[in-house]
Formats: sequence, structure tokens, C-alpha cells
Amino acid sequence: MNIQKPEIRNVEIVRYVMPFREGGSLPALVDADDDFSYVIKFRGAGQGKRVLVAELIVGEITRWLGLRMPEMVFAELHEAFGRTEPDEEIQDLLKFSVGKNLGVHYLNGAITFDPNVEQVSEEEASKIVWLDALTMNVDRTVRNTNMLVWHHELWLIDHGASLYFHHNWDHWEDQVAKPFVQIKDHVLLRYATQVQQVDQQFRDLFTEDNLWKILSAVPDEWLEETGRTASADEVRQVYVTFLVQRAKQSAVFLKQIEQAREGRI
Repeated sequence: MNIQKPEIRNVEIVRYVMPFREGGSLPALVDADDDFSYVIKFRGAGQGKRVLVAELIVGEITRWLGLRMPEMVFAELHEAFGRTEPDEEIQDLLKFSVGKNLGVHYLNGAITFDPNVEQVSEEEASKIVWLDALTMNVDRTVRNTNMLVWHHELWLIDHGASLYFHHNWDHWEDQVAKPFVQIKDHVLLRYATQVQQVDQQFRDLFTEDNLWKILSAVPDEWLEETGRTASADEVRQVYVTFLVQRAKQSAVFLKQIEQAREGRI
């Protein structure tokens, strides 16, 4: 199953509707010039552009593997938006986010996934747990599932907490084969009975060629940072190498998933 380079549309933000204050980075609901609404992850938020990078990479991997992820767009924010905002915190966020941000299509009417109410198949749960262990997504717990039910289907959102090795950039190689202890808190862990089969299905898909197609969709300006001497392509190569090597060493996190399911960690 080879991947095609993601085609990410460009839109312009025309109206700031409201902030989502439960999000640590203060995402917001906006209207865009294509007449759709989006949840915006701002480049000027606390953890900066790395959250946008993780969201885009893992969101597109999610879609590639056949799981449901709302469409993502590049959302252009113009300088004028921050001038009329009365809330100083939001005003500052908008001021530092002028330019290209990341928008995720707003699923109007969707409800938060509740494991005590909603059902998910063992196959789908196993795919999600496998992916979250691979990408080290710490944010899929009972407290915050980051999954929505929309038209009776399960949709995955908010992957910004994945790939957290990039917050300690100089030591990324140390994270490749590191056990993912947070998997014990995964909201779908008890249903993930087929991770070994999923591993056989997914592991060999994580090739340099496939991952470069995904990374090529990430804007250079999100990868180039003050104080980091690497070029955008050199940064892309780190993400590609990390994911290729982590997939090859999936036995590390598979063992941890099984131990967590058995209550041994």
C-alpha cells in the first residue's frame, strides 16, 4: 500500500468564531473563505510550530492507514485579525500567528467518544493503539480521548502531542527504541487484542519513500527554527528516519502493549 503525496488545500481565515479554552494551546473555531469551519492550531501558541508538524505528519499517517481523520488545510491568518480582539491573550496569540497555520475540518454535531457508551471493534482499536504507540501519542486517555463520534463513525483528532522527541531535538535518536510507558493509560487498550496482526499489516509500510511523501507536505517555514542549523530537508530526514526505525523495532512497544493489557506494568 504505497502512499500518494498529500494534497493539502490552502484557505484564508475570514472570521474568528471562538476559542476552545480547554486546549492547552488555545485552538479556535474559525470560518474560512471556502465556506467551511475549521479548528485552528496556531503557530504562535506555546509549543510553537512543532505541534503543527506533529499534527500534520500523524494526521496524514492516520488517513494513509485507513483510519478516519478530518481533512486538514493550511489556514492563512492576516495581520488585521489581532487588532480588534478584546481579549489580550487571544490578541497576542493572533499577532504571533500571522501566516500559515493548520486547520482541521470542524465536524459539526460530533460528540466526544465515551468508552462507556460507544463501541469500537477490536481491529480498529488495535490499529489506533499500534499507531499511538509508534508515534508516542500521550494524549488518548479516558480524561481526554481525542476521538469523536460523527455519523456513527469514529474519528481521530488532535495528534499534536505525538512525536514528542522533537522537543528534545539533539537527543532524538535515544527515543527510537524507547518503551512507551504511557500506553498503559490508552483509552482503547482493553480492546486492542489484535496488535500483533496489525503490526504485520502496517510495519513494512513505513519506508523512506512513503514517509518522505508525507514529510514533503510539511511547509519549510514550520521546520526551520531560530537556533537550529539544520535545513528543512535535514529536519524532514530526522522525522523519516525516526519513524522508519521505530517501525522496524516495533517489538519494543508491542511487548509493552501486551504487558499493559495483562496489568504487568
